[in-house]
Amino acid sequence: MTDAVVIPGGWFGPYAPLLMYSGDVAEQRGATVHRHSWTREFPNPDRPEIEGWVSDEIAPLLDTIGGRPLLIGKSLGSNAATTAARRSLPAVWLTPLLTLPWVANALSRATAPFLLVGGTADEVWNGDLARRLSPHVLEVEGANHGMYVPGPITDSIAVLSRVVTAVEEFLDAIGWPGETSATSSPAPGSMASTSR
Repeated sequence: MTDAVVIPGGWFGPYAPLLMYSGDVAEQRGATVHRHSWTREFPNPDRPEIEGWVSDEIAPLLDTIGGRPLLIGKSLGSNAATTAARRSLPAVWLTPLLTLPWVANALSRATAPFLLVGGTADEVWNGDLARRLSPHVLEVEGANHGMYVPGPITDSIAVLSRVVTAVEEFLDAIGWPGETSATSSPAPGSMASTSR
C-alpha cells in the first residue's frame, strides 16, 4: 500500500487548493491520502519550538501508517522537514519557510528527494537556497505566499495548474509510488523547473 500525508499550513487546513490538488495527484496514483488537521493551537511559528510541535502532531499518524509515505506540506507544515530527514521520506514542500534556519537545515540533511515550490514575492522564499537544496524546484515570478500573482484571479488559477504539473513531474522523476531513494534523484540542477 502507498500512502501520502498532507500537512497543512497555519490557517486554511489540508483542503486549501494547493494541498488538496497536490494530494489528489498522489491519490490518482493509487495512494491512500491522509489529510492531517492541527489538533491544538500552534505556538509562535517564528520560534524553534514550532519544529518539535509539528513533529509531535504528525509523528503518531506516521507511526500508524508505517512505511515511507510521501509528505505534502504547506508553509507551517514544512517544519516537518526534520521528520522527513530523520525517516528518509520523500516530500513536496509548498511555500516552505526557507527563512527559518531549522527548516533550511533539515532540508539540507534530507536523503530522500523533495520538491520545493515558491514565489518570488513570498518573504519566506529564497530561490537561490531552494536550488542549492534540491534539483526539484518550481519558482513562480511574482507569486506570494499563497501562490497568488498580480492580475486577474485566473492568472493565479493558472499558477495552481503549474504547481499540480510540477508535483506530477516530480513524482514521475523519482518513480513514485515505488522506490523513492536518494539515488533516484538526479544531480542538483539537472531538472530544476524554475520559472521567471
